[in-house]
Amino acid sequence: MKIERVKEIIEKILYITIATVDGEGQPWNTPLYSAFDKDLNFYWFSDRNSQHSRNIRNNEKVFLVIYDSTVPEGTGEGVYIQALAHELNDEDEAINALRVMDERVGRTRDRNFEKFSGDAPLRVYCAMPKKIWANLDDKDNKGNYIKDIRVEVPILQLKELFNES
Repeated sequence: MKIERVKEIIEKILYITIATVDGEGQPWNTPLYSAFDKDLNFYWFSDRNSQHSRNIRNNEKVFLVIYDSTVPEGTGEGVYIQALAHELNDEDEAINALRVMDERVGRTRDRNFEKFSGDAPLRVYCAMPKKIWANLDDKDNKGNYIKDIRVEVPILQLKELFNES
């Protein structure tokens, strides 16, 4: 998959799945709306007591998948991201993340930090990528599908592509 296609998938697909692990090593996977900035930091907000939010407080290591399932059967492509996630407790960072999320879908919400701090149930989160992969089809000499393989995508090169637009 070309790096331009990776960029296209990240831009096109509004939902990511985020895999986390609880304190006992049990996996948890959650689909959620997300937005990203030019540094490929991914943002979302969630209930602070949801399973994935509790897991992130205990273990910052997460795995994101952005999968384009809008294409015909057998032709789906995905972007896989190893990242570190955390709750945004700084007011400026949280307000900026909410702005990025709003801009992605063309709306404006009340960006009052009190709704995402203190005793409020919601929190804003950020996942910072450490490694990114894309899937490719391995085909035989007749063009028949054999298997999917993952190919690492250079993060700096992908960031440069986003900063050009």
